[in-house]
Amino acid sequence: MSEGLIYAMTPTTTLAEGEQVVHRFHPDRAAYWRDHAWLAAAAMALGMGILWAIGNPHAWTGAVGGLAAIAVRGFYVASDEMKARWDLTDRRLLGPQTRAVRLSEIRTVRGLGSAVQVITATGDKHLIKYQADRAGTEARIRAAAGL
Repeated sequence: MSEGLIYAMTPTTTLAEGEQVVHRFHPDRAAYWRDHAWLAAAAMALGMGILWAIGNPHAWTGAVGGLAAIAVRGFYVASDEMKARWDLTDRRLLGPQTRAVRLSEIRTVRGLGSAVQVITATGDKHLIKYQADRAGTEARIRAAAGL
């Protein structure tokens, strides 16, 4: 595998001279599995609803399929998602690989489940997923951005 194809789940952006990391946001394993439990419940209900709507006498199999699909996804992606990290510096918000947002460019910070969505002045959207304390993450970013 070529070095260019290896994806870092942590920031690779070099800090500017004098720039300092003030906080690191790591994903929370409990939040990850809680979100997947909600996804599984929704997938189970949707699967059963579709099978019932088309007249399938075995609508309960939709629940089995929905649960299986989300469980497979959850176990498959967990190792990568648990490595993701965002760094808040005194100047920027740095995400996996080379994602970098100047604090002065942040216009909106809002919660979505256990995630925090950051929207820039140009409309770029970034998602900091599976936060144990979503409100605390939002507050830190808002304060740093002066919102």
